[in-house]
Amino acid sequence: MGTGTWWFIGAAWGELLLAAALLRTRSRESGEGDTDRVPTPQALALLRGGRRAAVTVALVALHQRGAVEAGRKHTIRANGGPGRTRDPVQLGVHGSLRRALALGELAQRPEARRAVDALSGELRGAGLLRPVPRLRTARALLCCVPPTVLAGPFATGASGADLAVALAAGAPAALGAAALSRLPVTTGAARRLIAGLRERYPLPAHRQEVTDGGLVQLYVALYGDPALALFLPRFSRDGGLLDRAGEEGRGRPAADGPAR
Repeated sequence: MGTGTWWFIGAAWGELLLAAALLRTRSRESGEGDTDRVPTPQALALLRGGRRAAVTVALVALHQRGAVEAGRKHTIRANGGPGRTRDPVQLGVHGSLRRALALGELAQRPEARRAVDALSGELRGAGLLRPVPRLRTARALLCCVPPTVLAGPFATGASGADLAVALAAGAPAALGAAALSRLPVTTGAARRLIAGLRERYPLPAHRQEVTDGGLVQLYVALYGDPALALFLPRFSRDGGLLDRAGEEGRGRPAADGPAR
């Protein structure tokens, strides 16, 4: 096998290693993220389920204060002012409700987007989300690994046993690139944080077990649809907050759980 083929294989491994280095994220302040300070429910929801989940928790908090209600055709509408809150996501979500909106549309409104994007920036600074420029660069490098592996032997005219050896030498790099490309935008510190909180706060079997509205927000942040169906079945159903139709059917359609 020619020297040129090995150069291509070496380049593929270099791309893989550089991408892995870019994906290795540490907190700027405290190692691998400050897990001693628990983020807000909106932040936890963002780590678990992205923008839609963060907006959903903000809506739960606003609904608990009577600031939003379910509208027609699975939409959410404002119902007065946002109440006593300084949370930027809640304020951004409420400010976006100049008319009734479905959850997906609400999450894309400029005020809501800016608030969630600012929260994402804080979580990146804490080492809980991967920095966007490094993530994009790493993904671009990972996409280049398989073509680089294949280009080497064919560009140098390798065949037979030489072709088999070249492909065998480059296959681990291609497989590694495929595995790394599936890494989530959350870091290991974020996943450990969510797992630890779920262990500490398992989802109750009955909503009567929880009388604190703040805990309801935490459960929705950590568990999503199951918590919505348990604590806020009517609001979640009528407002179109559940990802899967019928999810709320597992909760009794009585008045929504602990209120304000």
